[in-house]
Amino acid sequence: MSGGSSNGSFNWRDFLGRWQEEWMPRLDQEEDGGARSVVLGRGGAGEAAILAAEKRLGRRLPPSYREFLAVSDGWYVDQMAGIYQLGGVAEIDWFGDPYDMTSVYEGFLDDDPSREAVLLAGMWRRALRLDTDSDASYALLDPGDRDEDGEWALYVYKGWGGEFPDRYPSFRAYMEAMYRHFHATRAERSDFVNATTREQDGRVERARLLALRGRYEEAVPLLEEASEFGRPHSAVLLSQIRHFLAPGHSRSYGGLVADRRYLPEVLPVEALGPAQERGRVGGDDHWLGMMAARGADREAAESVLGAVRDGTCRYAPAGAWGRAVGEAREAARWGAGDAAWRVLRGALPLWEQPGPLLIVPLGLLADPVLGPLVTPERGREVLATPRAGQPGPAPEPVPDLDPPGLAWLAEPGGFRGSFGGGYRCVWVEGVGPERLPELIGEEGAVLSGPLRPYDAARLARRPHEREDEGVELWEDRAVVAVGRAEGAWAFAFDGYGTHRMSHLFRSPVADASSAGRAVVVWCEQGNAARGDRPDAFHLSVAEGGEELYAFTLRGSEVERSGAIPEALDPDRLFRPGDSGKEGQLRALDALHGELGLSLPRFALTRGKLPTFTTRSWTRAPREGEGFAYLAFHRTRR
Repeated sequence: MSGGSSNGSFNWRDFLGRWQEEWMPRLDQEEDGGARSVVLGRGGAGEAAILAAEKRLGRRLPPSYREFLAVSDGWYVDQMAGIYQLGGVAEIDWFGDPYDMTSVYEGFLDDDPSREAVLLAGMWRRALRLDTDSDASYALLDPGDRDEDGEWALYVYKGWGGEFPDRYPSFRAYMEAMYRHFHATRAERSDFVNATTREQDGRVERARLLALRGRYEEAVPLLEEASEFGRPHSAVLLSQIRHFLAPGHSRSYGGLVADRRYLPEVLPVEALGPAQERGRVGGDDHWLGMMAARGADREAAESVLGAVRDGTCRYAPAGAWGRAVGEAREAARWGAGDAAWRVLRGALPLWEQPGPLLIVPLGLLADPVLGPLVTPERGREVLATPRAGQPGPAPEPVPDLDPPGLAWLAEPGGFRGSFGGGYRCVWVEGVGPERLPELIGEEGAVLSGPLRPYDAARLARRPHEREDEGVELWEDRAVVAVGRAEGAWAFAFDGYGTHRMSHLFRSPVADASSAGRAVVVWCEQGNAARGDRPDAFHLSVAEGGEELYAFTLRGSEVERSGAIPEALDPDRLFRPGDSGKEGQLRALDALHGELGLSLPRFALTRGKLPTFTTRSWTRAPREGEGFAYLAFHRTRR
């Protein structure tokens, strides 16, 4: 039953008759002996009475309202807080804007107001008032807001709410919405069963099966309509689909948190929002109280919230799907997001429902490593994949998100637009990333849990903040994100630091190469507005603890050592007359082609990786060398 203009096919008598037949008091209403005998409408107004009203008002009434009056001269809407009764032809009259709402809404108009805003501001003085009994609310038909069929928009203004009026495109659309509202406010009554509730419940079940078969786009409108009727389970099924369409937004799953079958998947997802918020009103107690009110065990909710917050939460379903999740997590843990997604994609049809009301692997979103992989595009891929034993064609795979090589580092938008202070990276061949802290880490360095690299760098303490730990002011210790790159390379990457390559720079390449071939790259960005080449670009390669070759470019000056391969010769890569990032792009392409170096863009920009703090990238000043450390602090007066 869709709202909109009258097109001759809508039968007001059948519609209002069904509403009257189904009428039943709400749970909060008194159910005295006469509760079920409420008469919602009245006999229809004759054509002469309608014409007389139009003559009195000086306007012909809109089509759907006119047709309604011919069947019922008024109606008992029975909104819980809003419009109670609509009058008939003898009672309707022009609103007249007795409270000067026009001035209020004209005050909202800016220098270039929208058509909708102009219509609303002018509505108050020209509107026809339909309500005769309400809770400080008004039902207003606006002859100035008309469609091509001559329908007038209907506005409902709740004076006690202080909100903008609700707009309906026609009187019929308003009445259909009120019929759905009537159903929604009685849906919790166990004895509220009729042809409409049975029809809508059938739609919910049909939508549930469609969603499991990958036909979620067909399921959504069925669930949306059933949700407006307040039918059980419609909202929670719809929330799951919408959550995968927009994975970054939080959703509520109602009483599913109280069901042991769904709790391992639902409760961690519910905890994502509060886990990311600090210092909010009510703190954790507010959220824990809400979970308890919805039937969840408070201690379990508190434990899950803590695990989501500290990154130890793990999505661990059973069966073949669960084994694939474990394999994918190991790949994604070190940055191989595309490989991880291919594992999940292949196993998704094997996902099994813990209960009939879960239609997607919801817990995936709360996993600190796998959750970031679910982009909106991949969310749609999940929804379009038949699962839980249901038949259907597989969707076209979503393209991989990581480009090959390193050129993306210098491309527009490659890393949140650009690396403001440059980037630096250590690659080591033939070792796992878990070995990197012992090769280049500060004393006692260990890998953290999965963190966004930006968060780790932002929280890193500067030398002047670590004096009590014996760190000298000249030291430059990087917080690096760790992972695996293509081939046999492990990497340690710092892309958020504000450090500059000073004359005390000492490449960690020799230390890193004690376990295999190692490469160090450090690029300092020039001024993009001026189109400068990089302020500095360093490359060093070592093996077995010995540096093989290196060069450092500063402006037009180049320092070099060892036998640099022709493909990596700085004179070939950085040419006179270069503008912008041309030389940097050539260097990154050459490093990929000559050494096979790469980095996973998605993990470094939007994912989470283990981190650790390296030893200093600068050496101690020698006798006669100067060094200064400046720290700036913002003060308030």
